[in-house]
Amino acid sequence: MARAFAEITFTPEVRALQERHGSVKSYGKFLEPTAEPGDRLSDAEAAFIMERDGFYQATVSATGWPYVQFRGGPKGFLKVLDARTVAYADFRGNRQYLSVGNLATDDRISLILMDYPNRRRLKLWGRARIVDLADEPSLVSRLHDAGYAARPERAVVITVAAFDWNCPQHIPQRLTLDEFQQHLAPLLSELAQLREQNAALRAALPTRR
Repeated sequence: MARAFAEITFTPEVRALQERHGSVKSYGKFLEPTAEPGDRLSDAEAAFIMERDGFYQATVSATGWPYVQFRGGPKGFLKVLDARTVAYADFRGNRQYLSVGNLATDDRISLILMDYPNRRRLKLWGRARIVDLADEPSLVSRLHDAGYAARPERAVVITVAAFDWNCPQHIPQRLTLDEFQQHLAPLLSELAQLREQNAALRAALPTRR
């Protein structure tokens, strides 16, 4: 946990509850001027982000309602441009434009990136800028993986304000089909070898008459 995270999330209401439940002293150190800022991505965060094939994204509507959606794509479609900037190509979907519309009135955005097999979770807060394809085609092209068939309409460029790694205590372990097949591959290989050995042993047995 770092200062930038605490400054954004520890509102007076949150601090009052921390006081009530006895945790305010534990978290108060993160608001000290000497605390680690935590607003610049290190190589560890960059590597984690580039390994993800999806994330949960939250925006807020003009009427104050939160909207959370899952954004998916090829692994690494969320690009780390520098220590303070991440971006992704926004592909054509159901054309409701809820997130894009929300960001037009409030540029605050939050992402949650999950690594279920290893029970890791990275939370990221930032300010988003929408870049239409017609305005900056080179940027959108840079963010679009050529091998992915989806058609990009724009780019979402996020200036990082804070990030935080979560405790893994309540994160369930889950595997995608590809991840499961990676675990299954050596077992299938061993099974094939055992079947070959079994067939060879059967063939070596004397024939009954």
